[in-house]
Amino acid sequence: MYEIMLTFIERSMFIQTETTPNEASLKFIPGVPVTNGGTHEFLDLRTALPSPLATRLLTIDGLTGVFFGPDFVTCSKDESYAWSILKPEIFAVLMEHFSSGAPLFKEGQGDNGPEDTRILDTDSEIVGMIKELLETRVRPAIQEDGGDIEFRGFEEDIGMVKLKLKGSCRGCSSSSVTLKNGIERMLMHYVPEVKGVEQVLDEEEIVALDEFAKLEARLEKKAQEEKKRDMSQYLSH
Repeated sequence: MYEIMLTFIERSMFIQTETTPNEASLKFIPGVPVTNGGTHEFLDLRTALPSPLATRLLTIDGLTGVFFGPDFVTCSKDESYAWSILKPEIFAVLMEHFSSGAPLFKEGQGDNGPEDTRILDTDSEIVGMIKELLETRVRPAIQEDGGDIEFRGFEEDIGMVKLKLKGSCRGCSSSSVTLKNGIERMLMHYVPEVKGVEQVLDEEEIVALDEFAKLEARLEKKAQEEKKRDMSQYLSH
């Protein structure tokens, strides 16, 4: 699904929005290059400091993450906030930034291409093949959905590829399907030494998932208690 919004800030500008497999993430396409080919993810104001645009976006109440791709910006929100409320603010920030010609990062911070899949002299032939496949086959497809993958290593003794999901892929309910049915199957087909793919979670993601699980448990308990109370009231009449 696509939505186009037109406004005038110094000059006319189109910003297109595109839904992603993750309902909590929305892809914004400004029609101009965003990065120099790399991707950057910001999950809090501390990590967003090098980028004035990321900082401004994360000051919008309800936004929990910002992801820069080559030609798009993915914003992720708290489930309690509606996109209909958040989108006008996001549009305003993006339009002001891209119409002004301001740099994406502060001077000296840099905006380089992807480093995780750059083949090094020290890489084995297997790792080189994995990186090449991730860069040419996997990354373009993942970025179409407003996310990205980051290569975190290969355990040759057990044949396990370690990947970190970013952008709209982070926290997406279909991420396990993407890993197993998509990436894992493709890597195992082209590189027989690969026996599986494992998702890597950073410490803050583990904490967030744990808190979310606790919240779900509390809500489920409350729902069960309300159901029992309603049933008791019904039987008493």
